[in-house]
Amino acid sequence: MQIMEIIQVYKCFCDLQRLRILNLLKEGPLCVCHLVEILDSEQVKISKQLRYMKEQGMLEDERVAQWKVYRLAEIDHPLLQQNLKCLQDCYGEEIDFDEDNKKRAEITIRMQQEDAACAQAIKI
Repeated sequence: MQIMEIIQVYKCFCDLQRLRILNLLKEGPLCVCHLVEILDSEQVKISKQLRYMKEQGMLEDERVAQWKVYRLAEIDHPLLQQNLKCLQDCYGEEIDFDEDNKKRAEITIRMQQEDAACAQAIKI
């Protein structure tokens, strides 16, 4: 494992908002609009974090109509996998993760009930 790869992984893990995004995306893809709603933040700020993590190779994106959908990259990088597991193990210890996951579940239910167009984009 090269030093640069280690730095790229840890740069993504050294910001609470990026950790919250990774936590949400470990359950599956989400549209930017849902991340904005869950994290109660401005679209510009969320998009900046998403772009950064994509540049680091942590995320992939796909444009579906007018929606931009993000998901965790299919990475077999052992350091990344270990840190994502650690993040999962921290679930419930960090209040933001618990609240974020509850909001994600509510949004998923709402999208299914309303048959939201962007629901098709994330294939729930």
